[in-house]
Amino acid sequence: MRRLVMVLGLAVPAACEPLKDAFSARADVAARAAGESLTVERLSQLAGLSKQVPLQADALRRLATVWVDYTLLAVAVTEGRSLDDSVTVLAAMWPAVAQLRWERFHDTLISQRATVSGPQVDSAFAAGGLRLFQHILLRSTPNAAPPELAAKQRRAEDLVRQARRDGARFSRLAEQHSEDPGSKVRGGLLAVSGRGAYVPAFEDAAWALPPGGVSDVVRTPFGLHVIRRPLLAEVRDTFRTGIEERLAFAFDSVLVDSIGKARRLRTESNAPALARQLVQNFETSRASGATLASYAGGRLRVRDLAHWLMAMDPQVAQGIPSAADSQVTQFVRVVAERQMLVQAAVDAGTVLTPEDWAYLRATHDSALRTLYAVVGLDPAGLRDSAATPDAMRRLAAARVNDYLDRVLGGQAQFFPVPPFFAEALRQQARWSVSTAGLRRALERAQALRAAQDSAAPRVTPAPGPAPIPGADSGAGGR
Repeated sequence: MRRLVMVLGLAVPAACEPLKDAFSARADVAARAAGESLTVERLSQLAGLSKQVPLQADALRRLATVWVDYTLLAVAVTEGRSLDDSVTVLAAMWPAVAQLRWERFHDTLISQRATVSGPQVDSAFAAGGLRLFQHILLRSTPNAAPPELAAKQRRAEDLVRQARRDGARFSRLAEQHSEDPGSKVRGGLLAVSGRGAYVPAFEDAAWALPPGGVSDVVRTPFGLHVIRRPLLAEVRDTFRTGIEERLAFAFDSVLVDSIGKARRLRTESNAPALARQLVQNFETSRASGATLASYAGGRLRVRDLAHWLMAMDPQVAQGIPSAADSQVTQFVRVVAERQMLVQAAVDAGTVLTPEDWAYLRATHDSALRTLYAVVGLDPAGLRDSAATPDAMRRLAAARVNDYLDRVLGGQAQFFPVPPFFAEALRQQARWSVSTAGLRRALERAQALRAAQDSAAPRVTPAPGPAPIPGADSGAGGR
């Protein structure tokens, strides 16, 4: 139930409004979707009789757009439209599609630029600028009792002796004795690193070790360590992978920084104001073509930012109004850089793999099955329950209305139509939300809520302090 409140009260809506109140003269209708109507009376009852809906204009607009989403889905089902074809899947799964395309493009770039040859691995290990260490950690705190510290010290010294007798056993010793859960499963191996990656005591001891060397017991704020620098022959593949990962990370940083410079990315001076206007009045601003940032070959418009925001955590949008201009400008710049990177993947002809398509279809199909189940829109079930297309459409519309009643009454969990799927549905049908109708619905909802509140019995508290449960009160149960 709380999830619906979040959507109605806080979340960035997925709606757009292409018809501009085409029926504003008919103020008895709050919304239309593919020939179906949400009346002012119906919307006012949904909002006014449920304490879950804040009686605010934007909350009623969001509730109306939720009705639009479900109704467009219901009509599409009754008309037998395919909702899992490739075009719909691509549109409905846009955030995942963009991410997967970038990952495939990125893999290609990295394979060309961040592959290290055998001689390069040997050279890097010999140079010593990057190193790989193993360790065993016995955790202790500075304020531990002296007997405990002494016992840990004796145990660590014994591990040093064992490791120096047979360095090849170090991995097994780490797996058996180390209290560092992150590294013990890898035989105590830490990440390939340069100078400055560890606390000073660990750093000084580790970097003094030759290949194959084992340190004395090293005390840090984390506890007692036994450190070893493995031989290259023992860790060649791990060392190569670590170098390639560092190269890939450095390449990513350079790529992101350089793409803005290479394409002369420039943010507009009014970008913060436009971004704030978007998140504060999303539905009326989200179709705007105003430019937030420009670069060689393209620009980031308000409607593009709206698209990206729909793919982000709602808290991102919620933070924009109170952020400083410099922070909003930097955010716009980051989004523009991401747009350029995704476009670079598209321009390079990057294609999705069969595994990618299987993931996208499975995720989309799972969302469809959930929607069909919670609302009662299973196509086969509707066909079995209705003799004619008109009857099937009426039944689907009734189930949408029944679902909303159950959600707002606390008898069903709210499951929204995923925003990019809702966008795809909106592209295939006529719909609109009436500002005049919403205004009338809000007035009626407020009157209904007031009448409901006035009819509720008033409880007068008893005089004196609140009672405290005693031995005979039943508090605590059995």
